[in-house]
Amino acid sequence: MRQTNPLLTFALGTLFFAGGALLAAKPNFIIIFADDQGYGDLSCFGSKTIRTPNIDRIAKEGRKFTSFMVASPVCTPSRSALLTGCYPKRVGMHQHVLFPSSTKGLNPKEHTIADHLKGQGYATACFGKWHLGHHKEVLPTSNGFDTYFGIPYSNDMNHPDNKGKPKGGWAGMDILWNDPESTLTKWKTPLFEDEKIVELPVDQRTVTRRYTQKSIDFIKANKDKPFFVYLPHSMPHIPLYVPDDVRDPDPKNAYINTIEHIDSEVGRLLKTLDDLKLVDNTYVIYTTDNGPWLQFRHHGGSAGPLREGKGTTFEGGQRVPCVMRGPGIPAGTVCDELTGTIDVLPTIAALTGKPLPATNKIDGLDASGLWKGTVKASPREEFLHYTSRGAIEGIRSGNWKLLVKKPRVPRRQSGTKTNNKPPQLYLFDLAKDVGEKNNLIQAKPEVVKKLQARMEALDAEITKNARKPWFKN
Repeated sequence: MRQTNPLLTFALGTLFFAGGALLAAKPNFIIIFADDQGYGDLSCFGSKTIRTPNIDRIAKEGRKFTSFMVASPVCTPSRSALLTGCYPKRVGMHQHVLFPSSTKGLNPKEHTIADHLKGQGYATACFGKWHLGHHKEVLPTSNGFDTYFGIPYSNDMNHPDNKGKPKGGWAGMDILWNDPESTLTKWKTPLFEDEKIVELPVDQRTVTRRYTQKSIDFIKANKDKPFFVYLPHSMPHIPLYVPDDVRDPDPKNAYINTIEHIDSEVGRLLKTLDDLKLVDNTYVIYTTDNGPWLQFRHHGGSAGPLREGKGTTFEGGQRVPCVMRGPGIPAGTVCDELTGTIDVLPTIAALTGKPLPATNKIDGLDASGLWKGTVKASPREEFLHYTSRGAIEGIRSGNWKLLVKKPRVPRRQSGTKTNNKPPQLYLFDLAKDVGEKNNLIQAKPEVVKKLQARMEALDAEITKNARKPWFKN
C-alpha cells in the first residue's frame, strides 16, 4: 500500500485552498446593455412616464454617471468600442452597422473584455444581441465568451438576406404592436445558441425574459467562481415586443411597456444576486448603446434635456444613461465627469489587477478611481465624436465641444462628386448648455481653431494605426 506524507498533503491542500480563495476573490461583472434607450428613459434620469424601480435601485446602491458617452451613435461601432476599449475606427468597425449580407466582423485578434477575464479563469457568457458579425468565425464564442445565446444582429433584420420585411415607420410599428403574433409571421430574425441557429424566427415577445433567465442560470452554475455576464438586450430597438402576460394593448404605450419589462427583468437578476449573497462581490453596470430612435415617436425613447438622438453626434445621440454598483462604489452618489463605454475594459483590468496586453493599442482609460469616487477628476479630458458612417465630426475637451458637420452628399451622388459647401460649425459649453442650444462659434474663434487641430491630429493617429476587421474569404 502506498504511503502518503501528511505534511506534503497538508501543504498541497493549503496551497490549493489559497489558490482557490484567490480566484474566488476576483469580482464578478455583469454588463446590461440596452439598445436605443434614451438619456431620459429611466426614472433616475428624470423620466416622468417610465417607472424603473429596479434600475433605480442600482443607482441608489451605487453611482449614477451623467456624462457617460458611447463611441458611436449606432449599434455595431458602439458595441465594438465597449468590448475592445477602442474607438471603432481603430478596430475597423466604424462604418455603420452590419447586416445579414455583411461579410465582416470584429477581428478575433482584438482583445475583448471577455478575453481578458477568461484569461483569469472567469466563466464568460453573452446573452443577447451581438451585432459584431454573424459568421461563425466572429461570433461571441470566437471573441472570449464560453457560451452565447442571442440574435446576431438587430431585431429588425431578416435571415438570410434582409428581404421581406414589413412596413416600417412608427405607423408600421403600431400595426406590429397590435399583432403580437407578427414576431413569428412578419420577421425572420434568427436566434443562435453558440454557433448554430436554434430558432427561426425568434419569438421576440419572450426574448428579453429568456436572455435574463439564461443569465440567472449561468450565475447560479458559476456562483463559486468568478463570472462575467454580458447581457445586451435586443430591446427597445424596434420592433417592440413584450410577453403576452405583461403587454399593454395600446401602441401609444409600447415603448413605456418595453422599458418597464426590461426593468422587471433587471429586478429578477438583482434578486438572484441577493439570494446567492453575491451582491458585495459583483459589479452591475446598466447602460445603452446609443441614444433614442426619435423618428419612431412612441416606439422610440426620449433624450431628456439633450439635443437630438440616435444617428447624430449631438449629445442625444451619444450621451447615455449609466448606473452601476459594486465593490467600493459609493452608494447614492452622482458623477458628472466625462467617461464612457470606451473606458470599461481598462477599468475592469485595473479592478482585477491584471494589466492589458501591450500588443494592441487602445483608446480607453482606467476610470476605476472615478467608479469608486476616490478621485474627483476623470482621467479622460478628451472625447472624439464620429458619425454613424465613421467620419470624424467632433471633439470634446473639458467642457468645450466642437462639431464640424460636413454637408451630406446624396447617396445617388456618393462617389461621383464632392459637395463643396463649407462645413457647419458648432461650439458648445456643455457645463452651461447641455442641450446644445447656444452656438458660440463666432464668440470663440481661438477655441475653435485649437480644438479642430487637435481633433484632426487625434483622428490622423487612429487612421494611421487602424487595425483590420475580420473579412470572410
